[in-house]
Amino acid sequence: MSARVCVVAAGGTGGHMFPAEALARELAGRGWRIVLATDRRGEQYATAFPAEERLALDAATGSGPIGLAKAGLAIGRGVLQARSAFRRLDVAVAVGFGGYPSAPALLAAISQGRPALLHEQNAVLGRTNRMLAPHVKALASSFPALERVPAPLASRVHLVGNPVRPDIRALFDRPYKAPTARGPIRVLITGGSQGARILSEVAPRALAALPPAVRARLVVQQQSRPETLEAARALYRDAGIEAEVAPFFTDMAARLSSVHLVIGRAGASTCSELAVAALPSVLIPLKIAMDDHQRFNAGGLVAAGGAAMILEDEASVETLTASLAAVLSDPDRLAAMSAGARSVALPDAAARLADLVEATAGQTASPR
Repeated sequence: MSARVCVVAAGGTGGHMFPAEALARELAGRGWRIVLATDRRGEQYATAFPAEERLALDAATGSGPIGLAKAGLAIGRGVLQARSAFRRLDVAVAVGFGGYPSAPALLAAISQGRPALLHEQNAVLGRTNRMLAPHVKALASSFPALERVPAPLASRVHLVGNPVRPDIRALFDRPYKAPTARGPIRVLITGGSQGARILSEVAPRALAALPPAVRARLVVQQQSRPETLEAARALYRDAGIEAEVAPFFTDMAARLSSVHLVIGRAGASTCSELAVAALPSVLIPLKIAMDDHQRFNAGGLVAAGGAAMILEDEASVETLTASLAAVLSDPDRLAAMSAGARSVALPDAAARLADLVEATAGQTASPR
């Protein structure tokens, strides 16, 4: 029997594409043929995507009557492109990871009666996934509580987790080591461009305001936008804090393996990686995130005792210093936070999602 084909449809961001790639690798290892459906923007995140074919489908988003009309026409063209490709490939199942570029592929599968399911990375069902959810067989959730799911669809929600990269997954098997009484306290500050002010300016000032006995032991690694690099370095230098500040760290797994605390935003991938790596954290959810989903993402870690959360409107030097002082001087609390984060980890998310895909593909379908 020839290998079945799974179409993986993902929007043009790393948050959508990275878990899609993890699923693709798991399914390929099980003998599936993988086809990636995205748009041109998504291809920049898919250089190593294990797909035998890539479908660059027309898709767009817009606002206002004219913008929405243009977006509708683009998605319509993408659906026609996908329907033709799906017939040629004899697609067995389609999996959507959200973002408007995933819509044409999912709509094509649904219109042809092919089994389809959605994976939601955040703790709030996203706009594209909300539109498609009533028409798919299953909803795969990254978090135990998934907000904004219509009540009639609750029975279709399956907790699988958010797949993380293999090098991050490997951290689940190593024990967390809290700082020793006089040893270094290693802090990692993450965050992309949207976290620039708080994470590049407020965080260094908060660390510099810690009691001298704690501050003298700090070893800080911080991601920062290029235009704020020198300001952050100067703040640490003036405070006598050993620090490495760079726009991007390529060896994130290695850094996570040795730090004691992470300060960052609360994106879905960040929260999933913190749980798998069993790392304590102080999280500042991005206020303008769609549907306030970062606050909900952080909620599971906070409830488990693995993280402290400071809302963006309340994030000041004073509040962050108080939160950091409470944990960095208490190795026992850091160890307890690590255990809390680990308790909500789903390190086998890729395998769990692949199981759900195979179960969905096994459901009766009559492609048209």
